[in-house]
Amino acid sequence: MGRLFGTDGVRGVANADLTAELALGLSVAAAHVLGEAGSFEGHRPIAVVGRDPRASGEFLEAAVVAGLASAGVDVLRVGVLPTPAVAYLTGALGADLGVMLSASHNAMPDNGIKFFARGGHKLADDLEDRIETVYEQHRTGDPWDRPTGSGVGRIKSYDEGFDQYVAHLIGVLPNRLDGLKIVLDEAHGAAARVSPEAFARAGAEIVTIGAEPNGLNINEGCGSTHLELLRAAVVEHGAALGIAHDGDADRCLAVDHEGQEIDGDQILAVLALAMRERGQLRENTVVATVMSNLGFKLAMEREGVELIQTAVGDRYVLESMKEHGFALGGEQSGHVIVLDHATTGDGTLTGLMLAARVAQTGRTLKDLAGVMERLPQILINVPDVDKSRVTTSAELASAVSDAERELGATGRVLLRPSGTEPLVRVMVEAADIDQARSVAGRLADAVKSALG
Repeated sequence: MGRLFGTDGVRGVANADLTAELALGLSVAAAHVLGEAGSFEGHRPIAVVGRDPRASGEFLEAAVVAGLASAGVDVLRVGVLPTPAVAYLTGALGADLGVMLSASHNAMPDNGIKFFARGGHKLADDLEDRIETVYEQHRTGDPWDRPTGSGVGRIKSYDEGFDQYVAHLIGVLPNRLDGLKIVLDEAHGAAARVSPEAFARAGAEIVTIGAEPNGLNINEGCGSTHLELLRAAVVEHGAALGIAHDGDADRCLAVDHEGQEIDGDQILAVLALAMRERGQLRENTVVATVMSNLGFKLAMEREGVELIQTAVGDRYVLESMKEHGFALGGEQSGHVIVLDHATTGDGTLTGLMLAARVAQTGRTLKDLAGVMERLPQILINVPDVDKSRVTTSAELASAVSDAERELGATGRVLLRPSGTEPLVRVMVEAADIDQARSVAGRLADAVKSALG
């Protein structure tokens, strides 16, 4: 697997890359590293452990729990809950560590482990690096002090976590959802119980699809990566809107009453204006990535909202928000972070707040999302090139300048080297789809010529 920790924890094919031995060893290492860092000083440590419904989560959860308890950590097993619920409960219960087992939107054979520090925040990179180092030391036979007797961790189920998290979601809503019919696609994932319960308690009339997880069907033809079923269901049931989550429910996409997709950029635009109206959009600023549609940027400029753009990845959005104290940020993919109420993207919270805006204004989601026009966006992957020279090639710089002059103020070019593959991503936006295709094609040829 190379470096174990990626941008969103450790992921791989369960029982091949991500084995029970690895899960147990990482959990022991995490307990030791956090203990060394002083996180457990003066008290007996507690960890919250949750998972999505994947079949492999059952044995991986057992391994994680065993590892933590063997290292002297008491464990609260919260069962199948969304990633943001585990993060929330880690903070709300004053736990020293949170662990979520999920591979998010990945197919069922994959799984992953994500650690949260005290307060429900993602571990710092240096702590993840240290966990890898300690794990490797243990794996190669370096002995460690094993507690015995009353020193070993105790394990108990914490079923109250479900109601506690749902109550939190309802408690932060600005208004109820009475009178709205909403279709929810739960991706046969971690929010299959939580999301319908939260929307129903908030007053919505709900129709659910993708809410029958069996351990094998997570993300299968449904959820935020497959909106076809949701589109059809919203139209069939005459619903006001539809909400789709991914497997661990840290993201949210939507569908309007006509069955048209509302992506993360549009959701951000709607929530930014709603939060500004309530005086909650700190510094009048929203944070998004450089991959956000140019239409979002133009809409925010027109509405007088400041936009900060980061590198691609919700971790970079969150870093910027925490550093500067901003309240709202997210990605086109539907990772939306409302920092006053969540330490990570929370798909259920996002969907509830979007629906609350529809209920409060009496306007359709289509009308609200019309605050921004999504410009046509073309993405071409150019493989087998020297991606390290993207920013230094004079030939490529000239081609980009020509493209930017042609597109003017209503177009945009972005060349981005892949973080994991020997390829360069060419993204072009333009007011006209044919122009976007033409410019993207020429730039892709230029990348091959300059970097091939």
